[in-house]
Amino acid sequence: MKLLKQYLLILAVLIAGLLLSACSDPKLKPLSSGATIVAFGDSLTEGVGASRSASYPSQLAQITGLNVINAGISGETTDRGLARFEDVLEQHNPELVILLEGGNDILRNHSQIQTKQNLANMIDIANQRNVQVLLIGVPEKNLFSAVADLYDELAEEYQLAYMRGELSDLLKTSKYKSDQIHLNAQGYRLLAEQIAETLEAEGALE
Repeated sequence: MKLLKQYLLILAVLIAGLLLSACSDPKLKPLSSGATIVAFGDSLTEGVGASRSASYPSQLAQITGLNVINAGISGETTDRGLARFEDVLEQHNPELVILLEGGNDILRNHSQIQTKQNLANMIDIANQRNVQVLLIGVPEKNLFSAVADLYDELAEEYQLAYMRGELSDLLKTSKYKSDQIHLNAQGYRLLAEQIAETLEAEGALE
């Protein structure tokens, strides 16, 4: 009986280790030295609240040395984003797309079911074109605190590289904001740094 208990304990430890290893496996492939990244989204991508050069895509380009395309359009909802998404990928042929979209849907009380479907369709398009995806979670409307569940669900269903709470934390901190829903230059800098750290942790950057 004692040997059986020891065996079961060892087996449990091994299984736990395997599960932990699987969960921590990088979700992205290394980007080439000349890779293009498309930053796709709304005003938080465009850089409202700071100069264009202080937007997170511009600052991410400075940090990584890669070509980062700012494909953000202020006020855009996911249905409009979906309508142009494939054309943007066709135009720039990126290895990676950073998807930060859906805030305007949330602010305007759009159906989260439809918002999720629009984002899922974008992810499907990216997958069909062999473009890797980094998803950034957008907070709920109530003081922009908790991340909307749909982002957690998408990240799990598609096994995406995912930044869950970073944007939410920045939007909770007044010194990083230009208004209630936009970052300032310092906030965008921190977001760019966090994105670069995530890309490194997930295997895209060395």
